[in-house]
Amino acid sequence: MSGFDPGQLSNRVALERPVRTADGSGGATVDWVEVATLWAAIEPVAAGEIFAADRLATRVTHRITMRHRTDVEGGMRIVHRGRVLRIEAWRDPDETRRFLVLEAVEERP
Repeated sequence: MSGFDPGQLSNRVALERPVRTADGSGGATVDWVEVATLWAAIEPVAAGEIFAADRLATRVTHRITMRHRTDVEGGMRIVHRGRVLRIEAWRDPDETRRFLVLEAVEERP
């Protein structure tokens, strides 16, 4: 990542985490709470069709680069222009704690 230009962090996105609340019937509801609004670079990686729940579904993956954070966890998501990108994995590409690269899948209704 030594050649990465921070000027490419041109998309304003929201980083959200799930909050589970008991519903009183033994189950739970999930609400999303914004952790931060930040700048990121979003790059589509692949698109394809998968067979899920007895129907064909489109799967679109993205690579998201942002400034390094220590609070990214499994189950979080990025929201960008109304699109929801579920974070599947993240890494510090050169171990310098300058940037994080997230692998994400777009959730489609």
